[in-house]
Amino acid sequence: MDDQVSKLRELGKLMREHGPEMIMALIILIVGLFLTKWAIQALKKLLAKLTKNAATTSIVANSVGVFMLGIVIVASAMELGARPGPLIALIMIIVLSVIGVIVICRPLIPTLPFKVGNTVKTGDLLGKVEATTILNTRLRTFDGKTFFVPNRQILDGIVINYHFTTTRRVKVDVTIRYDQDLIKAKQVIEAVMTEDARILAKPSPQVYVLELGPHGVKLGGRCWVNNLKYWVTKCELQEKTKLRFDAEKIAFAYPQMNLYHMTGLETNCRQGTDPEEFN
Repeated sequence: MDDQVSKLRELGKLMREHGPEMIMALIILIVGLFLTKWAIQALKKLLAKLTKNAATTSIVANSVGVFMLGIVIVASAMELGARPGPLIALIMIIVLSVIGVIVICRPLIPTLPFKVGNTVKTGDLLGKVEATTILNTRLRTFDGKTFFVPNRQILDGIVINYHFTTTRRVKVDVTIRYDQDLIKAKQVIEAVMTEDARILAKPSPQVYVLELGPHGVKLGGRCWVNNLKYWVTKCELQEKTKLRFDAEKIAFAYPQMNLYHMTGLETNCRQGTDPEEFN
């Protein structure tokens, strides 16, 4: 009991003598950590716009974060009375060592091929990435389900990232009857794409004859659009094409089945029966 009372007295004495310095050091550490985290996030966003290289962005941002963390630790330790000379030297050696490890080893560490907010397809799952951890990725599908996918499964499989590029090609495929005006149909599809303000001028919209099928001529319109506007643009272009074809009296092709009605005499003739048997 006496030992515990003695320890409490020593703690109280320590707080009276160095309490303000300890509190200030703790405040510096907490504020510094928050500022470091904010600076890393802001730097990543800035570098992502400038470099378009995820590996470079991560290396630079993490290196700056380690350097800032070293400064925070030094400032906090100095507030507690540590001598700045040896402390700064020690912390800088550690910081430079960590930065060296990041620069050398970072490209060798496997990373997920997407970031939060991207629409991806992994395996049979298609949805938007909501969060990532060291162990798994939280993926929300478009029908409202939430999946937690192990990162090892993602790294070992094929992943389609629909937001990795800034632009995406839209396909507008239709099939017209053989008796329709082919040139006019191509001009209508091209006009529908060109008149849409969301369609990029380069590469310019093109219309091709894709196939001479059993039921008609298959035409394919191809144009490029901003990735974020892809789905809505594709749906609306198809709707506009249908309405313009109706207005221009261009008929779509559709599968047909011809049915023949045969009389009893014709049936027996085809089966090799002598027609005289029916007389």
